[in-house]
Amino acid sequence: NSKNMAETQGKVITCRAAVAWGPKEPLVIQEICVDPPQEMEVRVKILYTSICHTDLGTWTGVNEAERAFPRILGHEAVGVVESVGEGVKDVKEGDYVIPTFNGECGECRVCKKEVSNLCERYKVDPMKRLMVSDGGTRFSTTTNKDGGSSQSQRIYHFLNTSTFTEYTVLDSACVVKIDPNAPLKQMSLLSCGVSTGVGAAWNTAKVAEGARARGASRIIGVDANASKFEKGKLMGVTDFINPKDLTKPVHERIRELTRGGVDYSFECTGNVDVLREAFLSTHAGWGSTVLVGIYATPRTLPLHPMELFDGRKITGSVFGGFKPKSQLPSFAQQCMKGVVKLEPFITNELPFEKINDAFQLLRDGKSLRCLLQIAKFLKK
Repeated sequence: NSKNMAETQGKVITCRAAVAWGPKEPLVIQEICVDPPQEMEVRVKILYTSICHTDLGTWTGVNEAERAFPRILGHEAVGVVESVGEGVKDVKEGDYVIPTFNGECGECRVCKKEVSNLCERYKVDPMKRLMVSDGGTRFSTTTNKDGGSSQSQRIYHFLNTSTFTEYTVLDSACVVKIDPNAPLKQMSLLSCGVSTGVGAAWNTAKVAEGARARGASRIIGVDANASKFEKGKLMGVTDFINPKDLTKPVHERIRELTRGGVDYSFECTGNVDVLREAFLSTHAGWGSTVLVGIYATPRTLPLHPMELFDGRKITGSVFGGFKPKSQLPSFAQQCMKGVVKLEPFITNELPFEKINDAFQLLRDGKSLRCLLQIAKFLKK
């Protein structure tokens, strides 16, 4: 395989990608051109990618300001470095890597401080659609979406990553090297879903008892989709509430169950009404609510300032508070040791061509993570 890579370095690669041409339009699997990496960029051959609700939200175009088409979506993946641009020191050709939508340059004021993981240059930015170094894109079309020939058209990047393609180009700040012996399929989940969720408990909430791995005595799962409860049990959730079965607000039921409210609540849907319930479900005096969801709506926080005088706190969490390059590799090691079990999250596996079916499974609430195999790649 390294022989193949040597042949493509410095050249434009023609490969297949799933291109989004417009809001809610089925993704088109088509040939694209992928340029070589520029300075401080890395070109990666994607092995597996999975689909997250953020991909879905961008594809449906809920937030008009964030729209940019044609575009290659996708931000959860695992791959192997095909080549690196000038100045890249921490990864090299042949390294196994995961892309991270929230980067770490290691040099800015934020990266040098322990308090935050929001790198000044490469933090997550849903508006970003071009590369930092020259404001260009590394993707272009070879044909139009109906397969006919056309003048080459540029294709936009997404969330620093763009993983629904056989090859992608990323800023090196958004590439994290992982142990080559790690179970690769599962490692894709660390690009977003699992790091975001577990980190929200471990790092942002600093849950003194944080989630099951840190010994929390009770974990209450709230979901209108009862089919998720079985999976939840495997993850350590102890009690379940389906809002559809209640005659009272969710927060009242949670306060009854917990003698006054939980220590920590996590809002994962990006719905401000659910956020209000999560906030009121915590214990007055010390309750803490962590926002994990992405909020597309123009509505603002549904709180009265005086409600914060009850001693409840509310905070956001990006990428679970992890600094990707400096902290993710050790989290990956913990996952390999089974501290957090990744396997149960992968509920479906499909070939790359079936990406539209994978989107539908997520929309129908029938999958947690559907993994798509993009490249057949055997380890050396």
